Amino acid sequence: MVPIDRELLSLSLNSEGQMSLPAEAYTDISVLEWEMEHFFDESWVCVGRSEDLRGAGDRCAVALGHESALLTRDEEGDLRAFYNVCRHRGHVLAEVGEAASGRFIRCPYHAWAYGLDGRLQGAPGFGQLAGFDRADYSLVPVPVVEWEGWLFVNASEDAPPFEEHVGNLGERIGNHRSGELVTAARRCYEIEANWKILVENYHECYHCASIHPELCKVSPPKSGEDHEARGIWFGGSMELEDHADTMSLTGESFAPMLPHLTDLQKREVYYYQLFPNLLISLHPDYVMTHRLRPIAPDRTAVECEWLFSKKAVESEGFDPSYASEFWDTTNGQDWGACEGVQRGASSRGYRQGPLSPDESTSGKFVATVARGYLEGRVAQIPDWTPPDRASKQVR
Repeated sequence: MVPIDRELLSLSLNSEGQMSLPAEAYTDISVLEWEMEHFFDESWVCVGRSEDLRGAGDRCAVALGHESALLTRDEEGDLRAFYNVCRHRGHVLAEVGEAASGRFIRCPYHAWAYGLDGRLQGAPGFGQLAGFDRADYSLVPVPVVEWEGWLFVNASEDAPPFEEHVGNLGERIGNHRSGELVTAARRCYEIEANWKILVENYHECYHCASIHPELCKVSPPKSGEDHEARGIWFGGSMELEDHADTMSLTGESFAPMLPHLTDLQKREVYYYQLFPNLLISLHPDYVMTHRLRPIAPDRTAVECEWLFSKKAVESEGFDPSYASEFWDTTNGQDWGACEGVQRGASSRGYRQGPLSPDESTSGKFVATVARGYLEGRVAQIPDWTPPDRASKQVR
């Protein structure tokens, strides 16, 4: 079932004269429910960093789309994921966000206990019951992948292989060695805006001169290029001003530069989205991420993390606030703008509006979403041509 009128969606698919998504995409609960099933449960959702599960017995419950999963690190150090459901009466094994450690996973309802590999180890009162075999009641596994230090889970178990999903993004971000970095700061937000509004805002700097004076001091808003993607990702580059070493309020860096960057990468910042919910911003000295979790059509939870080299974090007096404070300021400006768009999209006066050449990456995201609505599952648009291609280089 297509969740939005096909004729309206067709306006969002044109590479020339492309229009924004219809209002229902941002306001209708039935559209969000459709997205949670088809864009989240049937895709690879980022659920956090592998460093949060360092030791044997570490585990946490994470939200996917309609589902939640329990992630564990077993005694051999292998990462596992299970549906967050006890095999007895179906009680959740842990609330989303809850973390624990220990040799056994114990259901809080009737105390059924599972090993870190998901096998049932104890079921009070069932030990002598005829015909009961613990081997029949292991936790149900769900696919999980670790990539560049991030964890991804596919709730439906039928997403395309992760290698196809991520495509050539690893080639773009490989020199930053994100898998070797550690989390030095984390901030959580709850924004009164649809998750796609946040993504569209992230992908364009058409608005930067209007609301981001601090950003414009260290990065020219008209700079950068779109990057050609293989896989379900979007993004490109922006340049640093000559006086700036990184994105901070002064342009000054207080951490070592990441050691494997090319000369070009030392002078650029990169903004990528791995569909659906991971935004990766790569700087010469740190990597920042936004991880999105839709709560309602007009509300999104966002977790931001700032990743630095171990050398930086272990150095005496290290303070990541030069990066986190810059982006907290910039995020706050973005959140206000996104909430304004949400209020407008909820008005009777909302109509689909034209996207500019400076919104070409947002346009590709919009077109991908629109085609996903029509086809029932998101897929790469291989033949997408940004509007007025000559005005925004693609490489």
